[in-house]
Amino acid sequence: MKTGDTPNPSHAQGVSRRKFLAAGGAAAAAFTIVPRHVLGGAGFVAPSEKITVAHIGCGSEGLREMPEMLRLPEVQIVAVCDPVKESHDYVDWSKDGLRASVAEALGKPDWRRGAPGIPGGRDVAKEVIEMFYASQRRSEKFGGCAAYADFRELLEKEKDVNAVKIMTPDHLHATIAIAAMNKGKHVMLHKPIANRLREARLVIETARKTKVATHFLPASDGANIQRIKAWVDAGAIGTLREIHNWSNRPVWPQYATIPTDTPPVPAGFDWSLWLGPSLDRPYHPHYTHAVFRGWYEFGGGALADMGHYSLWPVFRLFDLDAPVMVESRASHLCKLADNVAVRIKNDYSFPAACTIRFKFAAKGGRPALDLFWYDGSMRPPTPAELEADNKELSPEGMMFVGDKGKILAGFRGDDARIIPEKAMREYQAAEKLSGAARQAQAGQARREAGALWVAACKGGQPTYGDFLQAGPISDAFNLGAVSLRLGGKRLLFDAAAGKVTNVAEANKCLGREYRAGWELTEVG
Repeated sequence: MKTGDTPNPSHAQGVSRRKFLAAGGAAAAAFTIVPRHVLGGAGFVAPSEKITVAHIGCGSEGLREMPEMLRLPEVQIVAVCDPVKESHDYVDWSKDGLRASVAEALGKPDWRRGAPGIPGGRDVAKEVIEMFYASQRRSEKFGGCAAYADFRELLEKEKDVNAVKIMTPDHLHATIAIAAMNKGKHVMLHKPIANRLREARLVIETARKTKVATHFLPASDGANIQRIKAWVDAGAIGTLREIHNWSNRPVWPQYATIPTDTPPVPAGFDWSLWLGPSLDRPYHPHYTHAVFRGWYEFGGGALADMGHYSLWPVFRLFDLDAPVMVESRASHLCKLADNVAVRIKNDYSFPAACTIRFKFAAKGGRPALDLFWYDGSMRPPTPAELEADNKELSPEGMMFVGDKGKILAGFRGDDARIIPEKAMREYQAAEKLSGAARQAQAGQARREAGALWVAACKGGQPTYGDFLQAGPISDAFNLGAVSLRLGGKRLLFDAAAGKVTNVAEANKCLGREYRAGWELTEVG
């Protein structure tokens, strides 16, 4: 392990940050007759009441979401971690969008303007944090932000950190989350929980055992899906039989072959730490930054990238358990070998497009249900009800199919409507449900996720993204990846045993082959 780039100032002075914050809180408490807002101004939070956070993962997505946490008055980001020190070779969705959004949050439009490429790395994150706090919290004492290459060193040295936010590539999620929870740290985690079924289950079981506050970032309270569920429960489309969800992802390269050239590792990049639990392989930029999502080893494909946003509330509100069956169909590529066209055998990267069917057993009063996922601009056939309105399916969306009708919606359940339009008008009239009332139902006020997590860290109620709710969707998505990896095999799954019962080789893909020293073990 490497030494952190910046020592913790409070440690250098022989006083832990927790003691420093507690001392500040005690001083404030001595003047209890004076209202807090008089002492510190509007929005002031006493030092002893702040949640100290370590931000692990400082690439493009980590930097993009960082300002939201920096704005939370009850949070202080005190440490960052990333195997990249500083770089401008990150991959993003526009050339200057990330830099511009960070510059706007800092109130410094010219921040890093003109720098080559897209910024990222722990030193960049440290700079952003310190600049933000210097400009937005001038009256508060802040000793600086520590920076580490290795999350293990951070967790060992930053003992007074309360919580971590994890924004790394998927293959590191379980390893870091479990290590943090076992140190008693609250955890906020980007999608997926893990890109292996057994790892995801271990993350959830560790959360159950340690009882720390957890939040899964793509989770939502499902206000749009709540509205659709109410229509289904009211019998608007009869008995629900199928749910369809489609996305235009991937919007990153899906490499059909493993790279064979061996470019040098960029300066300031600890490739071994980036690999983490994965077996050694030569560095290549095709594996890193945003394109990691396309590899079975490092990512979770388009389903893990986008499906958690749309389907988390579907699993929760429709009370879906792990699927009993998963099957998939994927696109393929061919190459010429001695002037003969041959199909590329690929069990290492996700396909450019696919469909996955998840079958769920009947439960309570609900009959068996099929959930269909489509990506790579694949979509279900245009339903006759939409043809009747002379319309087509949008590039991304959802459809709920009952035995007496269909509900069509945007990708995350927004703009829901019964089709055809005539059926929607008839239902509105029968239910006396005005447009204003429907809008009010769909637009329920929601507290910001970060604030909910902070409240949970302080002993409040679990968030709607609590890890303990993530079991069924994590099982489903990881099984979908296994089916694709095995060429579309139909998998029968025994959730209680955590095993595929009909394809023995599939069970090998439920876990990972670990590099020595990085093994994950069952919760004791």
